[in-house]
Amino acid sequence: MNVLDLFQPAVSDWFRAALGQPTPAQTLGWPPISRGESTLVLAPTGSGKTLAAFLVAIDRLMRAAPSIQRDRTRVLYVSPLKALAVDVERNLRSPLAGIADIANRAGRNAPEPRIDVRTGDTPPAQRARMARAPADILITTPESLYLLLTSAARETLASVDTLIVDEIHALVASKRGAHLALSLERLEALRPREAPRLQRIGLSATQRPLDEVARLLGGFENGVPRPVTVVDAGATKELDLIVERGTSRGQGADDLSFDDSSGKDPTRSWPRLQSRVVELVRAHRSTIVFVNSRRLAERLAASVNDTAQEELALAHHGSLAREKRTAIEDRLKRGEVRAIVATSSLELGIDMGSVDLVADRCVGPSARWPSVPWCRWCPAWGDGCKAPPRLGFLCDRGRKHARRRGGRHLLSA
Repeated sequence: MNVLDLFQPAVSDWFRAALGQPTPAQTLGWPPISRGESTLVLAPTGSGKTLAAFLVAIDRLMRAAPSIQRDRTRVLYVSPLKALAVDVERNLRSPLAGIADIANRAGRNAPEPRIDVRTGDTPPAQRARMARAPADILITTPESLYLLLTSAARETLASVDTLIVDEIHALVASKRGAHLALSLERLEALRPREAPRLQRIGLSATQRPLDEVARLLGGFENGVPRPVTVVDAGATKELDLIVERGTSRGQGADDLSFDDSSGKDPTRSWPRLQSRVVELVRAHRSTIVFVNSRRLAERLAASVNDTAQEELALAHHGSLAREKRTAIEDRLKRGEVRAIVATSSLELGIDMGSVDLVADRCVGPSARWPSVPWCRWCPAWGDGCKAPPRLGFLCDRGRKHARRRGGRHLLSA
């Protein structure tokens, strides 16, 4: 049996015309999701796992009779990254419009499901409108979901039957995960007693261990974990990692310390770094350069543009207005700018279809180990990891982050 036969003709016809054949994540994920089972999907980035979750929900929305306005919201999508939530909303519009168009041309009146996005950036007027006239699909973050559940608007969530938690690995080991688990139980308690169990779908490319993640996703009922079907479509990602070492102190470097607290101008030692970043950016279609702070992101982006005598890079960090961040991300996606320079955590997230190169310009908070290379990628640095930054060194947490992020190109000034 072809898994596309699980959908109504308009949905399967759109998928074949737009995307061709299903990916392994979709082939393995659609059967349990279509049966209504809570499902945890592990699949690489770009494997279509988000569409695997949404397409079944869209198929149900197209089949169902129109609901009364107050009970309209059927699908709830939760993302730990605001930027990812906005991109998912944008990416959903194509399949929704395409499926509705095919259905209408076939003589079946199929209204296009509505989408709302509720985050901390949503203006109060839009929040009030969402409470009065809920959409079929609501996209939000864990924190905004909590606020919804503590407001009068929580009644609009009582009709939700499908929950999608994206990038669930970012929540499992933190307080945000515990907080979300509580919110999901409150959501479960809102639903009518006679309603079937809420279907929970978790998505990630790096979630491990799967049984622990499944327990967080499914929650507990009467002290027993709810059943969750695990779909493992993961693949081993090859890392292409290059480490470039800067000049040591004995060979004439001005300074080995580039943290903002050093009191020295970090740009004194940047000419070689700037030239190398320009070479790398020009050799690739899209590049993300990570640095240690927002201040250095602004300085390096300006220095690279000055060196190149053209606009190659833009800074991206949390101090920028939401509209400006969105414009920068869109320019990178469209190829209008070749690179962005971001803080090492890319704190607000960005959903990129394709990134050719990721470069890290990372140093420790001081030059206490002048005899070893002073460039490394270890996101755990300063957060419980006190080991010196040696060549090729990654602590356990650093290795996990490296596996998650894929290929890296490490630079030092």
